Formats: sequence, C-alpha cells, structure tokens
Amino acid sequence: MRYIKIIISLILVICIFSFGAVALSKFGSQSAEVIEIQTRLKKWGYYNGEIDGIFGSATKKAVISFQKKNGLTADGIAGKKTLAAMGINSSDATSSSSDYDLLARIISAEARGEPYIGQVAVGAVVLNRIEHPSFPDTMSGVIYQKGAFSCLSDGQFYEPITESAYRAATDALNGMDPSGGAIYYYNPKIATSKWIFSRPVITKIGDHTFCS
Repeated sequence: MRYIKIIISLILVICIFSFGAVALSKFGSQSAEVIEIQTRLKKWGYYNGEIDGIFGSATKKAVISFQKKNGLTADGIAGKKTLAAMGINSSDATSSSSDYDLLARIISAEARGEPYIGQVAVGAVVLNRIEHPSFPDTMSGVIYQKGAFSCLSDGQFYEPITESAYRAATDALNGMDPSGGAIYYYNPKIATSKWIFSRPVITKIGDHTFCS
C-alpha cells in the first residue's frame, strides 16, 4: 500500500509539472516543491514524517513551527516569504524533483541487481556525502563530481531508472541508512583502487562493501 501511495504521488508530481509549477504550497498541495520543503524541514528537525511530496497535517505543523521560529506569519502556508526563509526559490519548483530523479538514477545505475537494502544504502551514501565537509553540498555536485561514480563514464547512468530505485531513493530521503553512515562503497570483485581498500569497513551488503 505504501508503494502504491508513492507511485501515485510521483504521477501527481509529473502531472503538476505538465500544466505548470504551483505558486503556493499549502495543506492539500502535492508537488516537487513540497518534497523540497519536507526535505529541508526534516533536516532542521521540524518535520519527522515521510518525504512524499504531500502537504498534510504533519507538514503544515512543521511549517508553522518553522515560521514561528523565524518570525514569520504562522499560517502553515509556504508562501514566498516562508520559501525564501527556507532558501527555496519559488520560481524553480522543479529543483527538488530533479534531485529526486538524480538520486534514483544513481541508485539504479550503481546498484541495479543488488538487494533492495543495498540500493537504499547506495542512496544513503550519496546523502551522507552531501552532509560531509569533504564533498560538494548538493545532489548534483556529489553525483557529477569528477571520478566519483564510474556509471557516468560507462553509460549506465543514462539507462532507464528501475522502479525499485525510486523506492530506494524515497527510503533514503526518509532517513533509512543501511550503510551505517558510510561515505564510500565499492565492489571488491572489480575495484582497482588500492586506496579504497584502505578505508575502514562499516558493513557489507550484497556485492558492495561500505566504508568511512
């Protein structure tokens, strides 16, 4: 049932962008902008629900808490002032959708055929890198960092995204981290870098070894 809900949400997001981006996120809204709002509020500790792009009561409550904390009108509506305070450009609502697609795409390319929990772990590594001072602080920055992921050079990154990769991206964005906080992973059967073998191992899932 949960996966059906996610698929429906994604369809709604696609439909919204087909007819124009929403200008205002409020109770009942369903959009990529809401995904971005939820992602930021969760990172800052205001929101504890799922990142699903649906502006429900939990999201409204989190927005109100954020507004009160930042001296804004506490109406639970993510208007221009609230979005600006969150650092979200309301005229570019597609950015969060792009980040979500990028995460799903890298998971699909790097972990296609791996156990589902291993796919989530790969997504978690990407998110862990965004938060780590040694890596870029954006999704695109981490994924397109030169030499970071071999799938960008061998073409796998551009293949169709698997359905399980979208689910894994959602779980990773919702805080699931089977990697144990890893910022690196490799397949010991094909890895050629001696340096990667020197990294402290955290866990092994499927064909991947996750390390710090």
